[in-house]
Amino acid sequence: MPTLDIDGTALAWDESGPPSAATPSVVLFHGLGARAGDWSLQIPALAGRYHVVAVDLPGHGRSALPRERLTIDGIASRVSALVSHVSTGPVHLVGLSLGGCVALALAAQAPERVRSLTLVNAFARLRPAGPRAALRVLVRLALVAMAPMPVVAAHVARGLFPKREQRDLYERAVASLGATPRASYVAGLRALARFDARARLAAVRCPTLIVVGDRDATVPRSAAEALRAGIVGARLVVVADSGHATTHDQPETLNRALLEFLRTC
Repeated sequence: MPTLDIDGTALAWDESGPPSAATPSVVLFHGLGARAGDWSLQIPALAGRYHVVAVDLPGHGRSALPRERLTIDGIASRVSALVSHVSTGPVHLVGLSLGGCVALALAAQAPERVRSLTLVNAFARLRPAGPRAALRVLVRLALVAMAPMPVVAAHVARGLFPKREQRDLYERAVASLGATPRASYVAGLRALARFDARARLAAVRCPTLIVVGDRDATVPRSAAEALRAGIVGARLVVVADSGHATTHDQPETLNRALLEFLRTC
């Protein structure tokens, strides 16, 4: 996994296929507590047609946590430098949750570098959808403050993969989330809590696909509707029987929607 030094902090990524002027690049940004390898169910589907770059966001995987306070716009600025490093032309951005917020911020910051935008279970501004959602947030914050990261990981993974037949997905999520440093996880949560891109949605002019799992208990459906209303021409796809981790619980449906969208861009 190569790394790029950006302002004294390493940013790492995985790459599939050599970049070329004839092969567009697809850049993948994962969710909070994850890493580049969590796109393993999408990369094979994309690599036959595209140069694929899966990024370890700051503080995740092999990417270091910057010394300055982490913000979504700050992450977007760092990955913008990486995008310029790995591709000579505009790229397709695909982001899940935290990664979707980063992709949205980058599309607003540097539209000339973005060919298309795919936001999976992401938002412009996150607010709990009712008392139950607010209680889930409070429970997670309490665990993050007091419990070891493997306990936090188990709690989060149960929400992502609650079904008995998803046991393997649950265990992999626990391993990935549990390996994330507490400082990185807390920094990411704080960055997401402060993120507000509502005023910048109209500035996003590239083709945009919004994907939402119909069982997502983390990001409400209203957040996806707000993105569609704010981004001119945005398309919305609702994935049936999918929670917040649509990349894993419905990978074939997501891959099909993503490939169909990218072919039009």
